[in-house]
Amino acid sequence: MDTNAKHTILIVDDDKFLLSMYQMKFGKAGWTVEASLNATEALQKLRDGLLPSAIMFDLIMPGIDGVEFLRTLRKEKIAPHAALVALTNQGQSENIEQVKVLGVNGYIVKASTIPSEVVSMVERITSEKKK
Repeated sequence: MDTNAKHTILIVDDDKFLLSMYQMKFGKAGWTVEASLNATEALQKLRDGLLPSAIMFDLIMPGIDGVEFLRTLRKEKIAPHAALVALTNQGQSENIEQVKVLGVNGYIVKASTIPSEVVSMVERITSEKKK
């Protein structure tokens, strides 16, 4: 297996610090990283043909939030093969239920997960989705 050819991940988070930290972490783990500070930009990249194996997105963002982003992905059938991972500080069950109904593949609460764990969780979710 060619370990250099990992996956592409699209990370959507309005927090510049977290975005650059996750870019670095996934990059070090061998991923090709596309980053967007908002859902509008992320949707444009996807509509322009970006085909990531995973999309990790924050739920709380200005403008289009993560739930609306997910609804749009589903409605427009964008990136149908990507593993969808919600990343949030919102651990409330209604948030989890909202994204589960929309078919998210994983849910990570930022506050209780260190970045390297996030990378391995996304890798696990992505490989489970491929099966």
